[in-house]
Amino acid sequence: RSSWLLLAPLLTSTVPAITAPPCSLCPEGTHRFQWIRNLVPEFGISSSHVKVLSSPAEFYELLKVQIKTAKQRVVMASLYLGTGLLEQELVDCLEETLEKSLQTEGSPNIRVSILLDYTRGSRGRKNSRTMLIPLLQRFPEQVRVSLFHTPNLRGLLRLLIPERFNETIGLQHIKVYLFDDNVILSGANLSDLYFTNRQDRYVLLQDSPEIADFFTELVDAIGDVSLQLQRDDTVQMMEGMEHPYQGDKVVYCETANRRVMEVINSARIRQELLHAKTFHSSQQSSSSLPQQGSHASGGLKPEPDTWIYPLIQMKPFGIQIDELVTETLLTEAERDARIYLTTGYFNLTQAYMDLILGTRAEYRILLASPEVNGFFGAKGVAGAIPAAYVYIERQFYSEVCCLHQQERVQLQEYSRAGWTFHAKGLWLYLAGSDLPCLTLIGSPNFGYRSVHRDLEAQVAIVTENKALQQQLHQEQEQLYLCSGVVSSSTFEQPNRYVKLWVKMVTPLIKNFF
Repeated sequence: RSSWLLLAPLLTSTVPAITAPPCSLCPEGTHRFQWIRNLVPEFGISSSHVKVLSSPAEFYELLKVQIKTAKQRVVMASLYLGTGLLEQELVDCLEETLEKSLQTEGSPNIRVSILLDYTRGSRGRKNSRTMLIPLLQRFPEQVRVSLFHTPNLRGLLRLLIPERFNETIGLQHIKVYLFDDNVILSGANLSDLYFTNRQDRYVLLQDSPEIADFFTELVDAIGDVSLQLQRDDTVQMMEGMEHPYQGDKVVYCETANRRVMEVINSARIRQELLHAKTFHSSQQSSSSLPQQGSHASGGLKPEPDTWIYPLIQMKPFGIQIDELVTETLLTEAERDARIYLTTGYFNLTQAYMDLILGTRAEYRILLASPEVNGFFGAKGVAGAIPAAYVYIERQFYSEVCCLHQQERVQLQEYSRAGWTFHAKGLWLYLAGSDLPCLTLIGSPNFGYRSVHRDLEAQVAIVTENKALQQQLHQEQEQLYLCSGVVSSSTFEQPNRYVKLWVKMVTPLIKNFF
């Protein structure tokens, strides 16, 4: 019975989209992707501040070190916090840091803000909420736990749809972990699998106060329109805030849109003013160099060789910036450019598929083989999800073959014994280049859910620095080394058999997983 309830959201209405302003590509300026700053803030930094991580263990150890050394703020946004020993160790690190702040002279400075999804974070008796309540009870003035509840899960639908299945309607899916002025962008959640044997992507932006401020403000904005966890495990909205599922849906979504867009636009204006100030300072400095010598430029920061653009997608609130930028990148990729695109859940939107099949660049698409799919071996209806992904993959591969595009568009399946695969993003290699100049990294999977249902964030990292380009290239190579090229014979293997009922149901429910 519950599986058919997945069809119920097809009957619900959606908030009219508030589209982002159109952008035009122009080759002017330092790099060809500066058009993105028409939509979002542009953060110019030194490539020496960017570190690409490669393993779950490295990610986990970095989280613990960063929590323990934080002095002013810890801000963590994730789908959920797991309930195992490794997750408890993270909570213990938070407690230790908060305890140390109480022992310092004066009022404690550190602030901890955690944003999770309400439905996923409330699943089961022992859940994300019960893991964090002790922190709220002991440090009520310093800890905030916000639980985002999608406005699309309301009324009769909310009453009828069971636990786990209610997560198909919409989620808080952003994964950002920041500590003082250090920011980790990833697709990984705060759960033991993501700390041990679930492959994802992770990038650390060090000593980047403007970027840390932006993501702090973004998480605060989403937190303000989310349910606030209380010390007795109840939840309530901030005073004067519209309720996500009891209040007026349109009013709630307009309020959320306004809060998030204020963060994006104010940061964009702030960065534009900073760029103008820096430009004028460098102009004055260079004109005075002949008279004053090299000391005139001693206080200036080095020219940035890397640019960070935060891309936000929150279709329930009418915010579609990530979708717009991704589609533009795919549209404008030139002949002989190469795009390496990876997703743990291969379920591309029709728009993305059309662009991949209809444009000129070469594509190498990395996806999970059934055995490394996160749903492999799951109980009940969820156990059929890997077969549904096989069916979607086969349909796309057939279309590639029909268009005789096998050389230009190649599918590769990640396979690694004892591991699951959750990496997502893309690397763009310009024509004639052996190294990528741009990567997208964050939470989106390029699927219907990412575009239409969930709250998502990633960053575009553009760099001219060869050493950072090499880091990104090695990251890409390391992931693709564990893969095999998909061919017609792939789908003849026994583990690729898809039952008839799965084929029939997949077109109806593919927008929910």
